Amino acid sequence: MPQTQSRFLLLVLLSALCACSSAPDKRLLQELNRDGFGKTYFGHAEEENYISLGDTVQILDTLHPKDLAASQKVDIDGTILLPELGTVNVAGYTRNDLQAVLTERYSAYYEETDILVQITTDAKKYFIFGEVAREGEQQFEGDLTVFEAVMKAKPKDNTPNLGRVKLIRADPVDPFVIQVNVNDILRGDSTFNVSVQELDIIYVPPTMWAQFAFFIDDLLFPVKQVLQSVGGALFGGNNNNNNRNRTRGVGFGF
Repeated sequence: MPQTQSRFLLLVLLSALCACSSAPDKRLLQELNRDGFGKTYFGHAEEENYISLGDTVQILDTLHPKDLAASQKVDIDGTILLPELGTVNVAGYTRNDLQAVLTERYSAYYEETDILVQITTDAKKYFIFGEVAREGEQQFEGDLTVFEAVMKAKPKDNTPNLGRVKLIRADPVDPFVIQVNVNDILRGDSTFNVSVQELDIIYVPPTMWAQFAFFIDDLLFPVKQVLQSVGGALFGGNNNNNNRNRTRGVGFGF
């Protein structure tokens, strides 16, 4: 069955499940993710790196260095352009996988090859949110612990609860969530200073007092908006006139 038809049938099945139940089957959702509706290419990059969209792939045949050498960035469709072969799908392959595939395909053109593949990773990432100065998507370069990730994100001065940092490894069937006490690590206990993996989510929560302050701030937000509007209506005209007078004074030397 063509891939497009199989995806369509999966979507129809998912829609039927959603119509019958408020919570679709998680295993079906996982299959949809693996079939390209979520992140298409994923794995444990530190165990064996794999090619992602945006990575750069270098190909070299030591026996034919002038004929078989290329350096290409993986396009949005997961392909690169190679000598003799043209467009080749490489996304999702590991280095060893791609070397084996290219050796087989180039055997139609050369009696013997010694193909080497190098992956330059630019597309791997993890995420950190909460009471840190540098929130959001971060480039994942490997060999990174939770403590290092939190310190790189620069915790704010008074609001972060470093005793309840969460590392979240999301999965529709078997999610992994661990609580890390960064203060314990600062005291020398590295028991829960686990390694970060690609696509991990780190959350640095606020302290109880910070949560209370945020609550009060949210509670007073409408009042602040009203006061600002009223203040602008009452004093905005005079301020504008003063600003115009100051501008004229500077502009004309008064």
